Amino acid sequence: MSDLTWDDPAGGIVAIALPASGTVATMRWWVAVMVVLAGVVALPPPAGAAERRRVCQVRDDRLTELSGLVATGSGYVVVNDGSDLAGHRKIFYLNARCAVVRTVSYPSRPRDTEDLGIARDGTLWVADIGDNDAERGTVALWRLAPGAKAPVLYRLSYPDGAHDAEALLLAPSGTPVIVTKSVGAGGVYVPAGPLTAGRITPLRRVGDVALPVTTTSNPFSFGGRLLITGGAVSPDGRFAVLRTYADAFEFAVSGGDVVAAVTTGRARPVAMPDEPQGESVAYSADGTALLTVSEGSDPVILRYPLPGRAAVTSPAATRASRGPSSSARPSTSESARVAAAGHKGVLSFGRVVTGAILVAGALVLILTGASRRRR
Repeated sequence: MSDLTWDDPAGGIVAIALPASGTVATMRWWVAVMVVLAGVVALPPPAGAAERRRVCQVRDDRLTELSGLVATGSGYVVVNDGSDLAGHRKIFYLNARCAVVRTVSYPSRPRDTEDLGIARDGTLWVADIGDNDAERGTVALWRLAPGAKAPVLYRLSYPDGAHDAEALLLAPSGTPVIVTKSVGAGGVYVPAGPLTAGRITPLRRVGDVALPVTTTSNPFSFGGRLLITGGAVSPDGRFAVLRTYADAFEFAVSGGDVVAAVTTGRARPVAMPDEPQGESVAYSADGTALLTVSEGSDPVILRYPLPGRAAVTSPAATRASRGPSSSARPSTSESARVAAAGHKGVLSFGRVVTGAILVAGALVLILTGASRRRR
């Protein structure tokens, strides 16, 4: 089967490799394409990109694959994604000038740490959830209480097979919410019970999140606008954000229900054009801006202000950067409401319908041809 190509609205040609015909993979692939085409009905205008500024530059040879970021009262905490070098597989504390001031080692080797979250009591959660080849039997979360010498490992398993994921949302209740890195719509998962060290906790799927498709320029063209690469919840718990390689999308959170916010809420886009490889997003310690950092040598932390956002006190950020405190285990009381997110479109309905018809027609032709070849 040949590749599918079309013009990228932001310039260039988009090509997607098609799976072998006549397989379950083919059907799943076309479902994803239909979801993407449906998302094209919502092309939001870019916002905030022109206002970004450099905060500081990380000049440490160990920090070249930054995939997770949180802000503290005195600086930042970062992690690399899956690294082959032991010296890179740590939790790194940075000061306000992006210099490394402390590191914390894992008691055993993590597989692919992709995101960070910070709880209200200052506890750090490291999401060891990357799985590029979708082959892991379990994923993991590491919990580091303020002042602790090492994080505690909790293993989790998906109910529907392996998934690659790079986004962690830590709800105000303490519930960790994992969002997968899937084309078209990311799956949203929460633990089905209390996390227990030394045991595998099953996850349950509580919804899907389909972000609007924008025209924001990025190194990965059309594909860079489809994949969720990071997430965060604001210090006061009133907002949640998910990002792609091109944009961030912020959702208002009501009653602490992060799951309902990202699965049924209306996304407010913040364009983050041409970041080298944006796989992280965080809120500033006072909640007035979004912060990002890319993979690569000497990465720069960037700040995107949130106009009109009042500063909040962040006890979590203060506790994460100094002495120890107690750390409660996460609650599992998140709502499991599932619905499609609604977004106002700016493209004509006719163009979307036409695209859907063309895809459906192509699907019929492909499946018909596959069926004839098998006879």
